[in-house]
Amino acid sequence: MPGLFITFEGGEGAGKSTQVRHLAAHLGATGHDVVCTREPGGTPGAEALRDFLLFGGHDLSLRAEILGHFAARFDHVDRLVRPALRRGAIVLCDRFVDSTLAYQGYGQGHADPDILDLIAALTARLGLMPDLTLVLAVPRARALERLRARGGAADRYESADESFHGRVADGFAAAIRAQPGRCLPVPADRPAADVARDVASLVDARLAAPPQASGTV
Repeated sequence: MPGLFITFEGGEGAGKSTQVRHLAAHLGATGHDVVCTREPGGTPGAEALRDFLLFGGHDLSLRAEILGHFAARFDHVDRLVRPALRRGAIVLCDRFVDSTLAYQGYGQGHADPDILDLIAALTARLGLMPDLTLVLAVPRARALERLRARGGAADRYESADESFHGRVADGFAAAIRAQPGRCLPVPADRPAADVARDVASLVDARLAAPPQASGTV
């Protein structure tokens, strides 16, 4: 596919949505067709599943919850992400498969090999991986300050205990170790404009690199 698929990852309060907006403005100013989206969500069906998964108040088994995230993801990929990539757009997505690895695989699943295998198998069936993943890293104390300042109702993951969020951080670290060419850490405990300049530099460098097969596994 001729487009480019870029995802933003990180824990709660890392500033992903802010950096998606900054990067979209940067790329749009240079004439790129840019699509901004998020997970879970991005399509009407996936947004309905997002509301259920984050605010529905239902206690699913872990495997069922993982399947719920992937149900939303398959619809999102089939109806929005792949069509945009095929026409040559740059797709910027707030969360993707690495969040499932970190939140469900590590945060809830405690890195249980069977749970990690399930996530890997579903990811392989999806048939699409980001060309570039920017993992925004913020100390937990700073992230909590940002969340308090943001206000609003906390979802079920934001409300989880500190040990859960520590395991989530371990999951993102594992993704960086496993795929260092795709997953790049970005220190994000700085002014948003400074982070945005670093993000833009990383993306501009990727755009200037020789073209590769985009977004497939």
